[in-house]
Amino acid sequence: MAEERFIPLAISIALLVVFSSLTTTEAYDSLDPNGNITIKWDIMQWTPDGYVAVVTMFNFQQYRHIQAPGWTLGWSWAKKEVIWSMVGAQTTEQGDCSKYKGNVPHCCKKDPTVVDLLPGTPYNMQIANCCKGGVINSWVQDPSNAASSFQVSVGAAGTTNKTVRVPKNFTLRAPGPGYTCGIANIVKPTKFVTQDGRRTTQALMTWNVTCTYSQFLSQKTPTCCVSLSSFYNDTIVNCPTCTCGCQNNVTHPGSCVEGDSPYLASAVNGPGKNSFTPLVQCTSHMCPIRVHWHVKLNYKEYWRVKVTITNFNYRMNYTQWNLVIQHPNFDNITKLFSFNYKSLTPYSASINDTAMLWGVKFYNDLLMEAGPYGNVQSEFLFKKDQSTFTFDKGWAFPRRIYFNGDNCVMPPPDAYPWLPNAGPRSIVPFSLAITVFWAVLVCLLASI
Repeated sequence: MAEERFIPLAISIALLVVFSSLTTTEAYDSLDPNGNITIKWDIMQWTPDGYVAVVTMFNFQQYRHIQAPGWTLGWSWAKKEVIWSMVGAQTTEQGDCSKYKGNVPHCCKKDPTVVDLLPGTPYNMQIANCCKGGVINSWVQDPSNAASSFQVSVGAAGTTNKTVRVPKNFTLRAPGPGYTCGIANIVKPTKFVTQDGRRTTQALMTWNVTCTYSQFLSQKTPTCCVSLSSFYNDTIVNCPTCTCGCQNNVTHPGSCVEGDSPYLASAVNGPGKNSFTPLVQCTSHMCPIRVHWHVKLNYKEYWRVKVTITNFNYRMNYTQWNLVIQHPNFDNITKLFSFNYKSLTPYSASINDTAMLWGVKFYNDLLMEAGPYGNVQSEFLFKKDQSTFTFDKGWAFPRRIYFNGDNCVMPPPDAYPWLPNAGPRSIVPFSLAITVFWAVLVCLLASI
Protein backbone atom coordinates (compact mmCIF):
# COMPACT_ATOMS: atom_id res chain seq x y z
CA MET A 1 0.00 0.00 0.00
CA ALA A 2 2.82 2.38 0.82
CA GLU A 3 4.36 1.76 -2.59
CA GLU A 4 1.07 2.58 -4.32
CA ARG A 5 0.97 5.99 -2.65
CA PHE A 6 4.33 6.87 -4.17
CA ILE A 7 3.31 5.96 -7.77
CA PRO A 8 1.48 9.27 -8.52
CA LEU A 9 4.39 11.19 -7.00
CA ALA A 10 6.89 9.33 -9.18
CA ILE A 11 4.80 10.00 -12.30
CA SER A 12 4.58 13.70 -11.47
CA ILE A 13 8.35 13.94 -10.99
CA ALA A 14 8.98 12.13 -14.29
CA LEU A 15 6.63 14.46 -16.17
CA LEU A 16 8.29 17.48 -14.56
CA VAL A 17 11.72 16.30 -15.67
CA VAL A 18 10.51 15.64 -19.23
CA PHE A 19 8.80 18.99 -19.70
CA SER A 20 11.61 20.93 -18.07
CA SER A 21 14.09 19.31 -20.45
CA LEU A 22 11.91 20.26 -23.40
CA THR A 23 11.88 23.92 -22.43
CA THR A 24 15.65 24.03 -22.08
CA THR A 25 16.40 22.37 -25.42
CA GLU A 26 13.68 23.82 -27.65
CA ALA A 27 16.04 26.51 -28.97
CA TYR A 28 18.85 24.08 -29.85
CA ASP A 29 19.72 23.83 -33.53
CA SER A 30 21.88 20.82 -34.38
CA LEU A 31 23.19 22.47 -37.57
CA ASP A 32 24.18 25.64 -35.70
CA PRO A 33 24.69 24.56 -32.08
CA ASN A 34 26.48 27.75 -31.03
CA GLY A 35 24.25 30.21 -32.89
CA ASN A 36 22.85 33.11 -30.87
CA ILE A 37 22.41 36.86 -30.79
CA THR A 38 24.59 38.49 -28.14
CA ILE A 39 23.65 41.94 -26.85
CA LYS A 40 26.67 43.80 -25.49
CA TRP A 41 26.05 46.86 -23.30
CA ASP A 42 29.21 49.01 -22.93
CA ILE A 43 29.22 52.01 -20.59
CA MET A 44 31.57 54.50 -22.25
CA GLN A 45 31.39 57.50 -19.88
CA TRP A 46 29.72 58.73 -16.69
CA THR A 47 27.36 61.73 -16.60
CA PRO A 48 26.15 63.81 -13.61
CA ASP A 49 23.16 61.50 -13.08
CA GLY A 50 24.02 58.35 -15.05
CA TYR A 51 26.03 57.19 -18.02
CA VAL A 52 26.36 56.99 -21.80
CA ALA A 53 26.42 53.46 -23.24
CA VAL A 54 26.80 51.84 -26.65
CA VAL A 55 24.52 48.82 -27.15
CA THR A 56 25.48 46.37 -29.90
CA MET A 57 23.65 43.26 -31.11
CA PHE A 58 25.97 40.67 -32.68
CA ASN A 59 24.34 37.99 -34.82
CA PHE A 60 26.48 34.88 -34.28
CA GLN A 61 24.00 32.66 -36.11
CA GLN A 62 25.49 31.16 -39.25
CA TYR A 63 22.41 31.27 -41.47
CA ARG A 64 19.56 32.94 -39.58
CA HIS A 65 19.18 36.68 -40.09
CA ILE A 66 16.74 39.39 -39.05
CA GLN A 67 14.81 40.66 -42.04
CA ALA A 68 12.45 43.60 -42.52
CA PRO A 69 10.72 45.17 -40.64
CA GLY A 70 13.67 44.51 -38.36
CA TRP A 71 14.43 43.95 -34.69
CA THR A 72 12.65 45.35 -31.64
CA LEU A 73 14.55 45.34 -28.34
CA GLY A 74 12.99 45.78 -24.92
CA TRP A 75 13.96 45.58 -21.25
CA SER A 76 12.87 46.71 -17.76
CA TRP A 77 14.89 49.18 -15.71
CA ALA A 78 16.11 47.98 -12.32
CA LYS A 79 15.45 51.40 -10.69
CA LYS A 80 13.79 54.58 -11.96
CA GLU A 81 16.10 55.24 -14.88
CA VAL A 82 15.12 57.41 -17.85
CA ILE A 83 16.59 57.79 -21.32
CA TRP A 84 17.76 61.35 -21.92
CA SER A 85 18.73 60.86 -25.55
CA MET A 86 19.53 58.21 -28.18
CA VAL A 87 21.69 58.08 -31.31
CA GLY A 88 21.11 55.44 -33.98
CA ALA A 89 17.80 54.23 -32.56
CA GLN A 90 14.65 55.45 -30.85
CA THR A 91 12.01 54.23 -28.42
CA THR A 92 8.51 53.60 -29.73
CA GLU A 93 6.90 55.53 -26.85
CA GLN A 94 8.00 58.44 -24.68
CA GLY A 95 5.94 57.57 -21.63
CA ASP A 96 4.93 59.94 -18.82
CA CYS A 97 7.62 62.61 -18.42
CA SER A 98 5.33 65.17 -16.75
CA LYS A 99 7.52 65.54 -13.66
CA TYR A 100 10.37 66.91 -15.79
CA LYS A 101 10.44 70.62 -16.59
CA GLY A 102 12.63 72.23 -19.19
CA ASN A 103 14.77 69.39 -20.50
CA VAL A 104 12.37 66.50 -21.20
CA PRO A 105 13.83 62.96 -21.51
CA HIS A 106 13.54 60.93 -24.68
CA CYS A 107 11.74 58.15 -22.77
CA CYS A 108 10.45 57.78 -19.21
CA LYS A 109 8.89 54.32 -19.48
CA LYS A 110 9.83 51.60 -17.00
CA ASP A 111 9.98 49.11 -19.87
CA PRO A 112 11.14 50.95 -23.02
CA THR A 113 10.92 49.41 -26.49
CA VAL A 114 13.69 50.36 -28.94
CA VAL A 115 13.74 50.14 -32.73
CA ASP A 116 16.48 50.89 -35.26
CA LEU A 117 16.41 54.03 -37.39
CA LEU A 118 15.80 53.78 -41.12
CA PRO A 119 18.39 54.16 -43.90
CA GLY A 120 18.85 57.80 -44.86
CA THR A 121 18.88 59.06 -41.27
CA PRO A 122 20.83 62.35 -40.93
CA TYR A 123 24.51 61.77 -40.08
CA ASN A 124 24.28 63.64 -36.77
CA MET A 125 21.81 60.98 -35.59
CA GLN A 126 23.94 57.98 -36.62
CA ILE A 127 26.68 55.85 -35.13
CA ALA A 128 28.55 52.89 -36.63
CA ASN A 129 26.38 49.85 -37.48
CA CYS A 130 23.10 51.72 -37.10
CA CYS A 131 20.21 52.83 -39.22
CA LYS A 132 19.52 49.75 -41.34
CA GLY A 133 15.84 49.47 -40.50
CA GLY A 134 16.61 46.73 -37.98
CA VAL A 135 17.94 44.31 -40.59
CA ILE A 136 20.89 42.18 -39.43
CA ASN A 137 22.48 39.67 -41.82
CA SER A 138 23.71 36.22 -40.85
CA TRP A 139 27.30 35.64 -39.79
CA VAL A 140 28.34 33.44 -42.74
CA GLN A 141 26.42 35.29 -45.44
CA ASP A 142 27.53 38.84 -44.66
CA PRO A 143 29.72 39.21 -41.53
CA SER A 144 30.31 42.93 -42.16
CA ASN A 145 26.58 43.57 -41.64
CA ALA A 146 25.97 41.04 -38.87
CA ALA A 147 25.75 43.66 -36.10
CA SER A 148 23.53 46.58 -35.15
CA SER A 149 24.37 49.35 -32.66
CA PHE A 150 22.91 52.40 -30.96
CA GLN A 151 23.97 54.85 -28.27
CA VAL A 152 21.86 55.64 -25.22
CA SER A 153 22.26 58.30 -22.50
CA VAL A 154 20.71 57.04 -19.26
CA GLY A 155 19.73 59.28 -16.35
CA ALA A 156 18.52 58.72 -12.77
CA ALA A 157 20.97 55.81 -12.65
CA GLY A 158 24.16 55.06 -10.78
CA THR A 159 27.35 56.90 -11.59
CA THR A 160 29.85 54.21 -10.54
CA ASN A 161 30.35 50.51 -11.17
CA LYS A 162 28.92 49.79 -7.70
CA THR A 163 25.75 51.87 -8.00
CA VAL A 164 24.69 51.02 -11.56
CA ARG A 165 22.01 48.36 -11.77
CA VAL A 166 21.73 45.97 -14.72
CA PRO A 167 18.38 46.07 -16.64
CA LYS A 168 16.13 43.01 -16.46
CA ASN A 169 13.69 41.05 -18.63
CA PHE A 170 15.33 41.60 -22.02
CA THR A 171 13.12 40.77 -25.01
CA LEU A 172 14.04 40.58 -28.69
CA ARG A 173 11.49 40.43 -31.49
CA ALA A 174 12.82 39.92 -34.99
CA PRO A 175 10.25 41.04 -36.06
CA GLY A 176 7.94 38.53 -34.35
CA PRO A 177 8.48 36.17 -31.41
CA GLY A 178 11.03 33.38 -31.47
CA TYR A 179 13.94 34.70 -29.41
CA THR A 180 14.33 34.03 -25.71
CA CYS A 181 16.86 36.20 -23.87
CA GLY A 182 18.71 35.25 -20.71
CA ILE A 183 19.69 37.48 -17.83
CA ALA A 184 22.32 40.18 -18.20
CA ASN A 185 25.74 39.07 -16.95
CA ILE A 186 28.47 41.52 -15.99
CA VAL A 187 31.64 40.58 -17.88
CA LYS A 188 35.12 41.97 -18.35
CA PRO A 189 35.00 45.46 -19.91
CA THR A 190 35.22 45.46 -23.68
CA LYS A 191 38.53 46.65 -25.11
CA PHE A 192 38.73 48.85 -28.19
CA VAL A 193 41.80 49.15 -30.42
CA THR A 194 42.37 52.28 -32.49
CA GLN A 195 42.63 51.99 -36.27
CA ASP A 196 46.40 52.37 -36.22
CA GLY A 197 46.64 49.60 -33.61
CA ARG A 198 48.81 51.70 -31.28
CA ARG A 199 46.35 52.39 -28.48
CA THR A 200 43.77 50.32 -26.60
CA THR A 201 40.91 51.76 -24.57
CA GLN A 202 38.19 49.95 -22.67
CA ALA A 203 34.61 50.40 -21.51
CA LEU A 204 33.97 51.47 -17.93
CA MET A 205 31.56 48.57 -17.46
CA THR A 206 30.14 45.85 -19.71
CA TRP A 207 27.33 43.31 -19.50
CA ASN A 208 26.15 40.72 -22.01
CA VAL A 209 22.75 39.23 -22.80
CA THR A 210 22.41 36.08 -24.93
CA CYS A 211 19.26 35.44 -26.99
CA THR A 212 18.54 32.09 -28.68
CA TYR A 213 15.98 31.27 -31.37
CA SER A 214 13.25 28.63 -31.35
CA GLN A 215 11.15 27.95 -34.44
CA PHE A 216 8.43 26.53 -32.18
CA LEU A 217 8.07 29.91 -30.46
CA SER A 218 8.37 31.87 -33.69
CA GLN A 219 5.24 30.58 -35.41
CA LYS A 220 2.54 28.01 -34.82
CA THR A 221 2.78 26.55 -38.32
CA PRO A 222 5.73 25.83 -40.65
CA THR A 223 6.84 28.45 -43.15
CA CYS A 224 8.24 26.28 -45.94
CA CYS A 225 8.02 22.82 -47.45
CA VAL A 226 9.95 20.60 -49.88
CA SER A 227 8.77 18.81 -53.03
CA LEU A 228 10.73 16.19 -54.99
CA SER A 229 11.02 14.76 -58.51
CA SER A 230 13.51 12.84 -60.64
CA PHE A 231 14.27 11.91 -64.23
CA TYR A 232 13.85 8.20 -63.52
CA ASN A 233 10.30 8.40 -62.16
CA ASP A 234 7.22 10.22 -63.46
CA THR A 235 5.99 10.76 -59.91
CA ILE A 236 6.20 14.32 -58.57
CA VAL A 237 6.09 14.29 -54.79
CA ASN A 238 4.35 17.48 -53.76
CA CYS A 239 4.48 19.13 -50.37
CA PRO A 240 2.16 17.36 -47.93
CA THR A 241 -1.38 18.71 -47.98
CA CYS A 242 -2.08 21.45 -45.42
CA THR A 243 1.61 21.67 -44.47
CA CYS A 244 1.37 25.33 -43.46
CA GLY A 245 -2.41 25.56 -43.16
CA CYS A 246 -5.56 24.64 -45.04
CA GLN A 247 -7.78 26.53 -47.42
CA ASN A 248 -10.78 27.32 -45.27
CA ASN A 249 -12.61 30.39 -46.49
CA VAL A 250 -15.59 29.52 -44.29
CA THR A 251 -13.82 30.12 -40.98
CA HIS A 252 -10.90 32.19 -42.29
CA PRO A 253 -12.06 34.20 -45.33
CA GLY A 254 -9.24 35.67 -47.35
CA SER A 255 -6.67 33.20 -46.01
CA CYS A 256 -5.33 32.80 -49.55
CA VAL A 257 -5.88 34.28 -52.98
CA GLU A 258 -5.87 32.75 -56.44
CA GLY A 259 -3.13 33.91 -58.78
CA ASP A 260 -5.60 34.91 -61.50
CA SER A 261 -8.12 36.49 -59.15
CA PRO A 262 -9.40 39.95 -60.21
CA TYR A 263 -9.34 40.90 -56.52
CA LEU A 264 -5.63 40.15 -56.11
CA ALA A 265 -4.52 43.80 -56.00
CA SER A 266 -7.17 44.77 -53.43
CA ALA A 267 -6.29 41.74 -51.28
CA VAL A 268 -2.57 42.54 -51.31
CA ASN A 269 -3.24 46.17 -50.33
CA GLY A 270 -6.04 45.29 -47.94
CA PRO A 271 -6.00 44.88 -44.14
CA GLY A 272 -2.70 43.67 -42.80
CA LYS A 273 -0.55 44.95 -45.65
CA ASN A 274 1.72 46.85 -43.22
CA SER A 275 1.89 44.10 -40.61
CA PHE A 276 3.83 41.68 -42.86
CA THR A 277 1.07 39.13 -42.35
CA PRO A 278 1.56 36.51 -45.10
CA LEU A 279 -0.95 36.51 -47.93
CA VAL A 280 -0.25 33.30 -49.80
CA GLN A 281 -1.35 31.98 -53.14
CA CYS A 282 -3.95 29.24 -52.80
CA THR A 283 -2.14 25.89 -52.95
CA SER A 284 -2.63 22.48 -51.41
CA HIS A 285 0.20 23.12 -48.95
CA MET A 286 -0.47 26.84 -48.24
CA CYS A 287 3.21 27.55 -47.52
CA PRO A 288 4.82 30.93 -48.25
CA ILE A 289 7.95 29.15 -49.56
CA ARG A 290 8.40 25.88 -51.46
CA VAL A 291 11.78 24.34 -52.26
CA HIS A 292 11.78 21.84 -55.13
CA TRP A 293 14.63 19.32 -55.54
CA HIS A 294 14.79 17.67 -58.97
CA VAL A 295 17.30 14.94 -59.84
CA LYS A 296 17.91 16.06 -63.40
CA LEU A 297 20.63 14.04 -65.14
CA ASN A 298 22.87 11.05 -64.66
CA TYR A 299 26.37 10.88 -66.17
CA LYS A 300 29.03 8.21 -65.94
CA GLU A 301 31.00 9.96 -63.21
CA TYR A 302 28.64 12.80 -62.23
CA TRP A 303 25.00 13.52 -61.51
CA ARG A 304 23.06 16.77 -61.70
CA VAL A 305 20.37 18.38 -59.52
CA LYS A 306 18.14 21.40 -60.08
CA VAL A 307 16.84 23.35 -57.07
CA THR A 308 14.01 25.89 -57.36
CA ILE A 309 12.78 28.17 -54.57
CA THR A 310 9.28 29.55 -55.16
CA ASN A 311 7.73 32.41 -53.21
CA PHE A 312 3.95 32.08 -52.76
CA ASN A 313 3.70 35.10 -50.44
CA TYR A 314 2.21 38.18 -52.15
CA ARG A 315 3.36 40.49 -49.35
CA MET A 316 7.01 39.60 -48.96
CA ASN A 317 10.19 40.13 -50.93
CA TYR A 318 12.82 37.93 -49.26
CA THR A 319 16.03 39.95 -49.28
CA GLN A 320 19.32 38.23 -48.46
CA TRP A 321 17.56 34.84 -48.43
CA ASN A 322 19.55 31.70 -47.79
CA LEU A 323 19.13 27.95 -47.99
CA VAL A 324 20.78 25.23 -45.90
CA ILE A 325 20.72 21.70 -47.31
CA GLN A 326 21.94 18.48 -45.75
CA HIS A 327 22.93 15.74 -48.20
CA PRO A 328 25.73 13.14 -47.98
CA ASN A 329 27.17 13.98 -51.42
CA PHE A 330 28.04 17.61 -50.64
CA ASP A 331 31.58 16.45 -49.90
CA ASN A 332 31.86 15.78 -53.65
CA ILE A 333 30.19 18.87 -55.09
CA THR A 334 31.97 19.87 -58.30
CA LYS A 335 30.09 22.85 -59.72
CA LEU A 336 27.34 25.17 -58.56
CA PHE A 337 25.60 27.66 -60.86
CA SER A 338 24.24 31.12 -59.89
CA PHE A 339 24.29 30.57 -56.11
CA ASN A 340 26.95 31.28 -53.50
CA TYR A 341 28.13 28.25 -51.54
CA LYS A 342 29.63 27.73 -48.11
CA SER A 343 30.29 24.39 -46.46
CA LEU A 344 29.02 24.02 -42.90
CA THR A 345 30.54 21.45 -40.58
CA PRO A 346 28.33 21.47 -37.47
CA TYR A 347 29.52 18.08 -36.22
CA SER A 348 33.17 17.81 -37.16
CA ALA A 349 35.53 19.01 -39.85
CA SER A 350 35.66 15.49 -41.30
CA ILE A 351 31.91 15.35 -42.05
CA ASN A 352 31.02 17.62 -44.96
CA ASP A 353 27.34 16.99 -45.67
CA THR A 354 25.78 20.42 -45.02
CA ALA A 355 25.86 23.38 -47.40
CA MET A 356 24.68 26.95 -47.08
CA LEU A 357 23.51 28.61 -50.30
CA TRP A 358 22.46 32.17 -51.06
CA GLY A 359 21.96 34.44 -54.04
CA VAL A 360 24.53 36.44 -55.95
CA LYS A 361 24.37 40.14 -55.06
CA PHE A 362 22.41 42.28 -57.55
CA TYR A 363 21.46 39.13 -59.48
CA ASN A 364 19.25 36.78 -57.48
CA ASP A 365 19.74 37.75 -53.82
CA LEU A 366 16.18 39.16 -53.87
CA LEU A 367 13.44 36.53 -53.97
CA MET A 368 10.48 38.47 -55.37
CA GLU A 369 6.95 38.18 -54.06
CA ALA A 370 4.52 35.65 -55.54
CA GLY A 371 4.01 35.97 -59.27
CA PRO A 372 5.85 35.21 -62.51
CA TYR A 373 9.19 36.40 -61.06
CA GLY A 374 8.74 34.89 -57.61
CA ASN A 375 11.35 32.17 -57.92
CA VAL A 376 15.10 31.58 -58.05
CA GLN A 377 16.84 28.44 -59.23
CA SER A 378 20.23 26.85 -59.62
CA GLU A 379 21.84 23.55 -60.60
CA PHE A 380 24.44 21.47 -58.76
CA LEU A 381 26.90 19.03 -60.28
CA PHE A 382 28.06 16.23 -57.97
CA LYS A 383 30.88 13.75 -58.52
CA LYS A 384 29.95 10.15 -57.82
CA ASP A 385 31.61 8.32 -54.99
CA GLN A 386 31.20 4.72 -56.12
CA SER A 387 31.47 3.43 -52.58
CA THR A 388 28.37 5.34 -51.45
CA PHE A 389 26.54 6.62 -54.55
CA THR A 390 23.15 5.17 -55.43
CA PHE A 391 19.78 6.33 -56.71
CA ASP A 392 18.11 3.58 -54.74
CA LYS A 393 15.75 4.21 -51.79
CA GLY A 394 15.75 8.00 -52.03
CA TRP A 395 19.49 8.46 -51.45
CA ALA A 396 19.63 11.26 -54.07
CA PHE A 397 17.24 13.48 -52.10
CA PRO A 398 18.18 15.81 -49.23
CA ARG A 399 17.89 14.81 -45.60
CA ARG A 400 16.94 18.25 -44.36
CA ILE A 401 16.38 21.75 -45.81
CA TYR A 402 16.23 25.11 -44.05
CA PHE A 403 14.99 28.36 -45.59
CA ASN A 404 16.09 31.55 -43.79
CA GLY A 405 16.88 29.45 -40.74
CA ASP A 406 13.53 27.67 -40.48
CA ASN A 407 13.30 23.91 -40.92
CA CYS A 408 11.18 23.03 -43.97
CA VAL A 409 8.70 20.15 -43.91
CA MET A 410 9.91 17.18 -45.97
CA PRO A 411 7.61 14.63 -47.66
CA PRO A 412 7.35 11.26 -45.89
CA PRO A 413 10.23 8.93 -46.91
CA ASP A 414 7.90 6.27 -48.30
CA ALA A 415 6.62 8.80 -50.85
CA TYR A 416 10.03 9.53 -52.43
CA PRO A 417 10.41 8.74 -56.16
CA TRP A 418 11.97 5.26 -56.38
CA LEU A 419 13.88 3.64 -59.19
CA PRO A 420 11.58 1.70 -61.54
CA ASN A 421 13.15 -1.61 -60.51
CA ALA A 422 13.34 -0.72 -56.84
CA GLY A 423 9.66 -0.76 -55.99
CA PRO A 424 8.63 -2.53 -52.80
CA ARG A 425 8.33 -6.22 -53.43
CA SER A 426 5.09 -7.89 -52.36
CA ILE A 427 5.94 -10.55 -49.81
CA VAL A 428 3.40 -13.35 -49.50
CA PRO A 429 2.76 -14.19 -45.86
CA PHE A 430 3.77 -17.72 -44.87
CA SER A 431 0.27 -18.60 -43.67
CA LEU A 432 -1.20 -17.50 -47.01
CA ALA A 433 1.32 -19.63 -48.89
CA ILE A 434 0.38 -22.67 -46.80
CA THR A 435 -3.32 -22.03 -47.48
CA VAL A 436 -2.73 -21.82 -51.23
CA PHE A 437 -0.59 -24.99 -51.12
CA TRP A 438 -3.33 -27.00 -49.41
CA ALA A 439 -6.00 -25.63 -51.74
CA VAL A 440 -4.02 -26.69 -54.79
CA LEU A 441 -3.32 -30.07 -53.21
CA VAL A 442 -7.01 -30.65 -52.49
CA CYS A 443 -7.88 -29.76 -56.08
CA LEU A 444 -5.30 -32.21 -57.40
CA LEU A 445 -6.54 -35.01 -55.16
CA ALA A 446 -10.12 -34.34 -56.16
CA SER A 447 -9.24 -34.61 -59.84
CA ILE A 448 -7.59 -38.02 -59.40
